[in-house]
Amino acid sequence: MAKKQDSFYFDNFIACAEDSCRAAEMLKETLENFQPDSLQGRLDRLHEIEHSADIKKHEVLDRLAREFIPPIEREDIVTLSQNIDNITDKVEDVMLRVYMNNVQEIEPGALRMTDVVIRCCQAVRELLEEFKDFRRSKNLKSLIIRINDLEEESDKLFIQNVRTLYVESKDPIRIIAWRDIFIYLERCADACEHVADMVESVVMKNS
Repeated sequence: MAKKQDSFYFDNFIACAEDSCRAAEMLKETLENFQPDSLQGRLDRLHEIEHSADIKKHEVLDRLAREFIPPIEREDIVTLSQNIDNITDKVEDVMLRVYMNNVQEIEPGALRMTDVVIRCCQAVRELLEEFKDFRRSKNLKSLIIRINDLEEESDKLFIQNVRTLYVESKDPIRIIAWRDIFIYLERCADACEHVADMVESVVMKNS
């Protein structure tokens, strides 16, 4: 278990991951029950979650600036904090593209990719809960592998969805809009994998 004075960082990582889970769930709910007229309000609420995650990240950086001996290397804390926050940023980017591209109907493939994003975010949260006691954890490796597998699943869905879009649609505006959205959905899974890779690197350096 992390020492009491060190728990702040690990607890903050977990709290930021919980923000990403909340953002992903809101994205899914928005796409499943899509109402274009209410999208601006949804976007505002999602931005509040993103802002909450930003505040937590800045709290880590402020604390780190005053810390004499942090639990892991300073640059690792900074990078990991930024990578976790980046997940929520990427989820918000998806909603922004739906709004900016003036989407009126949701592609079924987007819902499947969003489900993967939610599972990725949940796995990252579990990973960071285990990371708090990484020197004793026996589950970190399996969680990292799970996130890697989910990122691969997202890659496959991205390829399938873009191909389907070009095969089935004759509307260039629809193709441009949805290809853009699919790219940003795939980046959400990439962001989760980046956190898993960073955790793995930190564990290796501190083992």
